[in-house]
Amino acid sequence: MTHRTLTAALGAVLLLGTSCSSDTSEARPAERPSSSTPGSGGDGHGAVDGAQEVAEPQLHLTTVDVTGRVGMLDLLTEETSAVGTVGEPSAVASDGRYVFATTASGVEVVDSGVWTWNHGDHHHYYRAEPRVLGTVPGRGQATVSTGPLSTAGGTGLFLAGSGEAVLLDNEALADGELRETFRVSTRPHDGLVAPFADGAVVTVPDASGTVTDVELVDADGSPSPGTRTSCADASGTITTSVGLVVGCADGALLWTEDGERPAVERIPYPRGSQAPPATGFDARKGRPTVAALAGTDGFWLLDTRERTWRLHEVDVPLLRVSASDDVEGHVVALDRSGRVRVYAAGTGEQLAVTAPLVAGSVRRPRAAARVELVVDQERAYLSSPEEGVVHEIDYADSARVARRLRTDVAPTFLAETGR
Repeated sequence: MTHRTLTAALGAVLLLGTSCSSDTSEARPAERPSSSTPGSGGDGHGAVDGAQEVAEPQLHLTTVDVTGRVGMLDLLTEETSAVGTVGEPSAVASDGRYVFATTASGVEVVDSGVWTWNHGDHHHYYRAEPRVLGTVPGRGQATVSTGPLSTAGGTGLFLAGSGEAVLLDNEALADGELRETFRVSTRPHDGLVAPFADGAVVTVPDASGTVTDVELVDADGSPSPGTRTSCADASGTITTSVGLVVGCADGALLWTEDGERPAVERIPYPRGSQAPPATGFDARKGRPTVAALAGTDGFWLLDTRERTWRLHEVDVPLLRVSASDDVEGHVVALDRSGRVRVYAAGTGEQLAVTAPLVAGSVRRPRAAARVELVVDQERAYLSSPEEGVVHEIDYADSARVARRLRTDVAPTFLAETGR
């Protein structure tokens, strides 16, 4: 019996219902709940009509193949199911419940039907029927920015081809409706729209299409007076348990809420650092410390609670990096030979390394761009588009490969849902 199957068996004897279940491993009760940080979203505890509250997280691998077929694999039982079909995808993103596929029509949205609602000091877990919700129309590659809760707040879609910034209403999404809170037209550029409070932070380009600033916009898409902030080459965003992060050429901006008033702080890179800036962030969902590549030969760790950066240089080129931010401070990375490496957040020491798991995929640029590395509380999941498998890795146990999972729908694109 696998660890996850044992967890499921134990969970089956627990009383199910709407009572609050304890999950102290993720708890950070000292942090202020707000509409942009976990622990808020109304009194429904993430409940949705037609959904069942259950005792354990309903973790699944949701995969999309080159033709747009969508399937799911239950990580507790290894049972598979078909969800539906979207257009041929060029990229996929997820918030841990929804899957957002960029296609020729725009962004097609899939509801995996499994999610976790973070109540600050504990969690609630739900499952419902998965379904394809429809398409948000637009042109060009989409940059997707998600918040902490799938049933509250918003999801940002920036469509580079048309320069449109779209904020979706997550409460409507939870009811199966694609409702745009706003759609704002800007000059076409590589931008982002990151949900925050009742609105979002959006990029502001100059006449050449280069991002110079970001600003906070209200729920109707109108700029909030006095909120424009310099952020050259803005790239990469993530919501932590502290607030919203946006990467800039000189560091990061962190938005937080103090009562009714938003505040923004600049977290500059360490003085004298010559390492390349972070252009994307990844971490176990809802944690304060996040990771980012520093070029190919190192990685950054941004602690949003302490407002500090830490740079770790490594002796192998890296393709992916994600922070578990657990008690031991594990950082999980994929190198260019297809090996998974585990580092210590505090020292940068390498703790473990696997054999080459996705060597075939990383040798081919197109496949390498689609390899996903997802980290949750207990495991990391590494997709291999060329080999058609997903590796489950126990990163805290010497990077042991716990399972090789085969999905009915090829893992050309992968998301872990139920988080």
